[in-house]
Amino acid sequence: MSLISSKKTAPDNQMPVSNKLKLGILFSGIILLAEFVGGLASNSLALLSDAGHVLTDVLALSLSYFALMQAKRPSNFKMTFGYHRIGVLVAILNSISLIGIAVFIFYESFQRFQSPPEINAWLVLPVALLGLATNLAVALILHSEQKENLNIKSAFWHAAGDTLASVGVIISAVVVIYSGNYLADIIVSVIIGLIISLGGINIFRQGLRVILEASPKDINISQLAASVKNIPGVKDFHHIHIWSISPEIHALSAHVLIDDCPVSQADYIRQQIETSLREGFALNHITLQMECRVCRANDILCQLEIGRQSHSHKHH
Repeated sequence: MSLISSKKTAPDNQMPVSNKLKLGILFSGIILLAEFVGGLASNSLALLSDAGHVLTDVLALSLSYFALMQAKRPSNFKMTFGYHRIGVLVAILNSISLIGIAVFIFYESFQRFQSPPEINAWLVLPVALLGLATNLAVALILHSEQKENLNIKSAFWHAAGDTLASVGVIISAVVVIYSGNYLADIIVSVIIGLIISLGGINIFRQGLRVILEASPKDINISQLAASVKNIPGVKDFHHIHIWSISPEIHALSAHVLIDDCPVSQADYIRQQIETSLREGFALNHITLQMECRVCRANDILCQLEIGRQSHSHKHH
């Protein structure tokens, strides 16, 4: 995943992300109404399942727009890192809604499997085609942005899941028309549920890693420490903390052991380290503590202890 801030501005010839989300909300609202009415009229669980997912799309896109606006707010004394994690919380909420709607689809599919109802497939087909066109448009609108922002990615997966769901509904309608087998509608509903749940679980896991301040998956800490130690003037690099403020913004704090030297020389070494970390490991926010004496415990990682000051974390 590209590590670019969510504050990225769109080029002059590209639609702003906020406007893309507004279009997605509008399109999703239209298809929600069409699929809900069509699902009730045709008695199609597949179409109603898709309508339920589209409802979560509208909520997801609306929450994503809200989070995007919040992320643009500047840092203040109460929120010194800004409001970027609102987007992460929204992504987690969206992922839970995806999993919830999948569970409902599985339950309803089981109920209908015992006694498959009659379905008006000729009504399902045109509504599903309209849904496919609309969902595909929303997914394409958000595709380029979802690679750089977990919040937008959660909204994109809602739309992408609906696109696949619409394809499934179309296939089930055709099968029912030509074979009269209403089980096709139920089978497609289960497949839709599986697709939705897998996307939701993936986004939930990514969001949880940020909330738990886990180190980014694509950063090898041992390799990072070794690269810094190869910089001239650096004797040791330890007590490393790496976490994500948001999936697009990675932060690092660490101790750097150097020889006792003038401040200007220490500052030059610091600049070399920061340049190496930004270019080699895509770190956005770097805080370094320069030292000329060895810590009592200079492990590569810092062991935090509760209730008393840890000897391994005493700063000089």
